[in-house]
This record gives sequence, structure tokens and C-alpha cells, in this order.
Amino acid sequence: MEYCKRCCYPANTKPMILLDEQGICSGCRFMEQRPKVDYAKREEILQKMVEEYKAKAKANGSPYDCIIPVSGGKDSHYQTYFIKKVCGMNPLLVTYNHALNTATGIRNLNNLVEKLGCDLVRFTSNPESVRRISRYMLKKVGDVTWHYHAGIKTFPIQIAVKYRIPLIVWGELGFADMMGMYRHEDMLEFSKKIRQEHDMRGFEPDDILNDPDNREITRQDLSPFYYPSEEEMEEVGVRGIYLSNFFEWNSKKQTERMIKEYDFETAEKKERTFNLYDKNDDAANEVHDYLKYLKFGYGRATDDASYEIRMGRMTREEGVEMVAKYDSVKPSSLKTYLEFMDMTEEEFFQAVEPMRDPKIWEKTGSGEWVVKDSIMNHKLEPGVDEARLPQQKDRTGFIKNSHAESFVRRNSGESGYIVL
Repeated sequence: MEYCKRCCYPANTKPMILLDEQGICSGCRFMEQRPKVDYAKREEILQKMVEEYKAKAKANGSPYDCIIPVSGGKDSHYQTYFIKKVCGMNPLLVTYNHALNTATGIRNLNNLVEKLGCDLVRFTSNPESVRRISRYMLKKVGDVTWHYHAGIKTFPIQIAVKYRIPLIVWGELGFADMMGMYRHEDMLEFSKKIRQEHDMRGFEPDDILNDPDNREITRQDLSPFYYPSEEEMEEVGVRGIYLSNFFEWNSKKQTERMIKEYDFETAEKKERTFNLYDKNDDAANEVHDYLKYLKFGYGRATDDASYEIRMGRMTREEGVEMVAKYDSVKPSSLKTYLEFMDMTEEEFFQAVEPMRDPKIWEKTGSGEWVVKDSIMNHKLEPGVDEARLPQQKDRTGFIKNSHAESFVRRNSGESGYIVL
């Protein structure tokens, strides 16, 4: 397997990255172009857009200037702070409750509403619907959290149409930025196509209903995932923008500010990554990430380390150490989630088996799956030194609050879930 000589990504990432002649991936190249972006000009564009959509919302008879899709996480806090306090807009917060919440996630969502003084609309799927969809999607695409991604990328659009709110404000287009799928000049906006291809894994609700393999999922189960019609969208003038197009997005600095000023809370511990301030609201997230490792041989620590390397806050060697420590860990929450899905561990691994990438996995004579290669075998390749970035004074380390721990400390412990 080829690996980027700057970060930790393998060549078989999903979505796909490209490695250039120097062995540097498209995501790293995307990030290194950021200093060339004229963000001052883009902030002017955003301010004009803010005034334009305030007027459009008023003309539509809406008491809200925009919608912010939120989970309660770090980005939700920062998006809401920026839109309300910096831009002076009155947002409606909209969330899709995937029904499997962490205590930290519930606390942070309540904190977001209270500290920033916003109204919230929340759709909660019943646990039986979640169970049916999770079992189905695990066997179809190896994703137990399809309903969560589909919900947060669809239900806010439904609300925008229902309440005639034309502007939807997202944070960053994470997967595209990480993989360098677009250019900065593209100023990509939210679309049904992006949602369908990435978040929905190519499935719309009717595809599931019409699938002969589906024997239990109903239209009611899928109700929050139906995208409004083109006519409805055009009548309201719905548009979705990403804030990361308009200013230099920096998750660490933004999170530190949200902790200090708005009491955002990090996780106490993580089993599959060193990053304690991201992906803390969903109790199934570590299972979701573990599935990525089982399919493609890399996981959340690779994502987090690659981002930190690109920001100059971590060396590649430190990143490789984090990948070696965390990516292959089977999360203790797997047992909890399998109990929820009424599935055995054997059934779980059998469902994943056909999805393992043969470029990275092979099966031994004894029936055990083993990785054929890893980033640990590519630490000192030719070209690595030439690809290095200068290190910033702001090192990765850890973000301090009442629950933070050092990134070099191995975390363990069982994760529970709360059904609401």
C-alpha cells in the first residue's frame, strides 16, 4: 500500500485521495493552499450574504434568519456563536436525534441552547426504527450510523422548507477538505448530490423500501430522510453554505474558545483516538469508525493525526505513533451496540467480511484476517523528510478542561449509551 509522505493517509481512503509525483496526497496539497486564499475578501462576501438573507427571511415571513444544523459538538457551538454573535443573525437550531446519545452529547446540546440563547427543533427517531436501519445498513454498506448522517443532512432541509427559511449554515465540508476533493476556488455549497453520494452512501429512502432484501424497514422509519422536492426548494430559495469557505477554519483554536467562553465539554476518554474534543455526542461513533478500519485498514486516529500534521501541530512520526496505538483497537462500546441491534459479534464480523479491501487485508489459512501493510512500515521512506512541514508553537498536546487528558495517554473504559 502507498502512503502519503507528509500525513498518514493510505492510497485506499474513502472518499478517494490522489498521491502526486512527490508522494504527497491531495488533502495535504489542499491544506497547503490555504495561505493563498483571500479570506478578507471572502468575509466581505459573507457579510453581504448575511444582510441579503436576513431580508429574504423577513420577506418570507420567517422569524429566523437562517438554520444551523447542530449536534451539540464543538463545531455546532462555534457555528452558532459566529452566526449569532459575530454576524448578528437570529438562527434556528435544528438537530436530528439519532437516539443513541452520550451523556456528554446531551449535556453539550442543552448547553448550546442555554448559553447562546437559541431556539431548537429536534427530531427523535424511535429506537426500533434505528435498530432496523442499523442492521440493514451494516449488511449493505458496513455503516451502523447511516440514519444519523442521513438525518442531519436531510431533516434540517425539511425544516427550512416548512418554516420558509432560505439559508442553511454548515461548518466545514470535512471529508472533501480532508481528501482534497475540490479546489478552494470552487467555494463548494451544500447540495442534494453531495448529501446523496457521501452521507447517504448512494441510498435514498425509496431505494431501501424497494429493495427485495428489506423485510422490516417501513416508510415511517424513513420519514426524516426524504429530501424536499425541487419545486419546494426553489419556492423558498433554500441555499446551504459552509463557513469554512469564508475564514480560516481552525478546530483546535475554535474549540479552546468554546470551552473558555461557552463551557463546551470534551470527552473524558477515547479508545480509538487521541482527540478528546470531537465526535462525542454519538455513542455508536467508535463502532462506526471501527468499521472503517475493518474495511479499509485505517481509522479515526489516522484522520485526526493527518489533520494535526497538516496544521503543523504534530510531526509525522508522532502521527504514526498515534495510528499504531489507536487505529486497530476494538472499542468496548461494540458489545453495547450489538446488544442494542440484537446481533452477535460473529454476525457482525460476518457482515463486514465481504467489504474488506483486499489491497490491505488478507485471510490466513486459519481464517484470521490480517493487514498486509500499515503506515508503520513507511515511516522513513525516501521523500518523507522533503515533505515535512515546519512545526508551529501551538502543538497538539491536549485541550484543557475538566475532562481532558494528554494525547499520549492510552485511554480505556466502557462507553454506554442513552436512548432518548
